[in-house]
Amino acid sequence: MMERQIAPLDTLFPVDESPETTLRQVVRYVGETLRADRCFLYVRNPAAGKGRIAFCWRKFASIPDVTQAEWQDDTGDLPQEDPLFAAALSDEPSVFVEDVETADPDVLNKAFENRTFGHRALIHAHVTDHGELWGILQPCQFGHPRRWTQYEKGFVEDLLPQLLPLIKKYIATESLQKSIPGQRDD
Repeated sequence: MMERQIAPLDTLFPVDESPETTLRQVVRYVGETLRADRCFLYVRNPAAGKGRIAFCWRKFASIPDVTQAEWQDDTGDLPQEDPLFAAALSDEPSVFVEDVETADPDVLNKAFENRTFGHRALIHAHVTDHGELWGILQPCQFGHPRRWTQYEKGFVEDLLPQLLPLIKKYIATESLQKSIPGQRDD
């Protein structure tokens, strides 16, 4: 069994904070811990088939902020255009890409990655529960390839189950405050 590489989030961040505040802090923490150039969290409501990049930390202001204000339908063309997203929807393991430029086309769509995100190396970490995608944590590097170490991979994988309850609380809060298009009222 792998030794835990990250302390429980409730020991790192105040437990009385809103899920939005805590998730924002976690995204920054991950970005800084991994010495990434950018880290974002895509949150998803599986019942509605909609999601958005809700949180984005950037090392430098010159790095694009990819935060999305609106919830997007993510079950249409996106899985066909983005193999990484299709893998996440299929509850496949997280993907650690060392170089977008040389990655296998079955793993990622280079043109899509360059057009949409502009990074050179990335972690596409899937937050799932019983086969349903709830989020994608994506630390990334710009300008040059990056070999993700075993420690970094373990750190991210150890974090994912801890993100799930926070994302679920965030989705529930968002559903109450702002109607998510397509959200069921049951």
